[in-house]
Amino acid sequence: MWKVVWAALLLLATVCVQRGYTKEAKGAQSLGHVSVVIVGGTGDLAKKYLWQGFFHLYANQVSSGYSFSFYGGGLSPNDKATPILFDVLKGVVCPRELSVERCALVKEQFLRLAEYRQLNTSEDYQALGTHLTEQLRQEGIVEAGRLFYLSVPAFAYADIAEKINNSCRPTDGAWLRVVLEKPFGHDFSSAQLLSTQLGASLKDNEMYRIDHYLGKQVVSKILPFRRENSKHLDLIWNKHHIERVEIVLKETLDAKGRISFYEQYGVIRDVIQNHLTEVMTLLTMELPSNLSNTKEVLKNKLKIFSALQRLDRNCAAIGQYQAYNAEVQEELSKTREHFSLTPTFAGIMVHIDLAQYEGMPVILTSGKMLDERVGYARILFKNDIFCIQSYSSVHCKPKQIVFYFGHGTLQYPAILVNVSVLGLPISDYYVLTPTVEREAYAELILHIFQGRKDSFISAENLLASWSFWTPLLQSLADTFPRLYPGGADNGNMLDFKQLGRKVTFANEALVMVTQDHIGGSGRESFQVMQGKYRSADMVSAWSKELIVRLAADLQVAAENAVRECGRFHLALSGGSSPLALFQRLARHHYSFPWRDTHVWMVDERCVPLTELDSNFRTLHDHLLQHVKMSYFNIHPMPVQMNQRLCVEEDSGALLYESEITQLVNASSFHFVLLGVGYDGHTASLFPGSKLDASGNSLVAFTESPAKPHQRMSLTLKAINQAQKVGVLVMGKSKHELVTQLSRVKDNPKHWPITGIRPTSGRLVWYIDYDALLG
Repeated sequence: MWKVVWAALLLLATVCVQRGYTKEAKGAQSLGHVSVVIVGGTGDLAKKYLWQGFFHLYANQVSSGYSFSFYGGGLSPNDKATPILFDVLKGVVCPRELSVERCALVKEQFLRLAEYRQLNTSEDYQALGTHLTEQLRQEGIVEAGRLFYLSVPAFAYADIAEKINNSCRPTDGAWLRVVLEKPFGHDFSSAQLLSTQLGASLKDNEMYRIDHYLGKQVVSKILPFRRENSKHLDLIWNKHHIERVEIVLKETLDAKGRISFYEQYGVIRDVIQNHLTEVMTLLTMELPSNLSNTKEVLKNKLKIFSALQRLDRNCAAIGQYQAYNAEVQEELSKTREHFSLTPTFAGIMVHIDLAQYEGMPVILTSGKMLDERVGYARILFKNDIFCIQSYSSVHCKPKQIVFYFGHGTLQYPAILVNVSVLGLPISDYYVLTPTVEREAYAELILHIFQGRKDSFISAENLLASWSFWTPLLQSLADTFPRLYPGGADNGNMLDFKQLGRKVTFANEALVMVTQDHIGGSGRESFQVMQGKYRSADMVSAWSKELIVRLAADLQVAAENAVRECGRFHLALSGGSSPLALFQRLARHHYSFPWRDTHVWMVDERCVPLTELDSNFRTLHDHLLQHVKMSYFNIHPMPVQMNQRLCVEEDSGALLYESEITQLVNASSFHFVLLGVGYDGHTASLFPGSKLDASGNSLVAFTESPAKPHQRMSLTLKAINQAQKVGVLVMGKSKHELVTQLSRVKDNPKHWPITGIRPTSGRLVWYIDYDALLG
């Protein structure tokens, strides 16, 4: 039942009251014994929601003629897992309607009916099946059914379903219900494969694919609310009256502890493809004549899916909270150079190709590390009144219906209706709330027990959803998400806007740089130390802030060069150190003058440019393909000529030098970015190399002690003619090198990096604190 919060609103209450299910669904079970098995019974989901939900089921059904037994299953042996299970069971809370005495009795009975069983091998499931059958025989009771809840990773579903089918099917006349948790696949193909695998062991009516959002009271109220208010809503539920639909799920938590899962799925697969999409279909589908007719509801949902316009990367704005990449590196043991492209925020615009909704956007938004925890769906109606003075008048306020799922400032589930929408007088909103709040999992567990399928995802529904979302996911696979600090510090960074059928962030990502400090995570400031190193200028900070500073310095240099001579010549080296810089430039420096920039290579391995070992391939994959610049402004080193690699007779080095001489004024690059190896090499100039042998050459072939041995490199002469040279050194593993270099004198033969002494330009060392301080 639902109640209207204000006593004066009884009018709407008579219209909008929800009638609960007082009868069992058609085909529901006869009285008898029910065996409940939670596979993954000591996992996080079971601890937090499932055992509590099944205890409520038991408390509410124990007097109705059913008997129960409960099993927590898992991979751990009995002696290890049994204490864990019973610690969880002792913590369950009784329904509010039970007295203290009744609660104590029911809880004691529940504990006696529960046990742990190891469920790993086929023999374990055979033993369970035998036990269940033998228990029925010994006690002489009729079996109503068996309920298996698979609270395990999706990759285990098919195997467990096969074991249940082979060993644990109930006696004749009893039902089998197997509950499956999301994710149901990773994309359309994997979902289709999983559906086929499960179909080999289970009938469709035996599978309950659970989306706990459909158990939320406000979500389950959407269709009844639309039906009960159809007299008013049918006239305005269309493009002529609705400005847009917003479906929002905001979280304040990060992904810590779930990184292995989240890195595979991201925000779109985690909540948008399922939770928010289901809400969208409930809001936009044609109302079925019978709300409890599962087939008719599915038919109308599929009509919506078939009418959804195809999505591509232009329909979404994606972001990633700043600390996420470090969490990935830590939990997945990735290197410092690893950068994840997994979005933790997404704003997506959907259009429905039906006359009723043509041109009306549906906005789906979700993210982690946002400013508040809240979920809602808002129908925002057009307002044709332009208010001059009485802004507080009800006619001047937004006309809207808000399905408030919970949390946020309201703290409880509710439906808020602006009075002008339904043409009713008096105050701003009618507020409808459930008489008794029920947890989503508890609600859905009751529906499973009753055999109701209307709150679960069918195979057709699932595949239709994945068919819609997979093209977008594929198009975003190589897209850099916008970084955001998290919480209130996000400010307006994630605000996005509609440009026709496209979505873009409303504000450009700004690089926050000051003279002495640089913006870090959140609003904290990290001091950037500026000093001297080997008699040259040095900038030092934590790695992230150092990259931000270096990127900003590069942009300043580029803008100055373009302003003064119309173009900017930038030479970039290989190795792992610049990867973070490339990511930064691609993600955040939207105003960088790429169209007037020429990108050159400092050095190159003698491999085809398409191979992963190629420095140019790395530069292309992490930077060049993500920025707009002319093909003619990109200058890879010609290491492959005449179908062979780095052959002196092909004159590749001379060709590259000639190109530099022709295009770069005085052969002086505006900015050369270098790294430094553990042995003191820079570019592809290695200790022991005959650096003087190059004479006045700008480009030369060199030999590396590591494979591939042959390299092509700018010479010291070419580098030292640059207007600015930056040397990037990062990571604790470089601390010993930094210490040694601070002590040695210039000796290019043994320490090639010490040969970097710009003739008339400036040398700046960019060293992070890990490398500087250890």
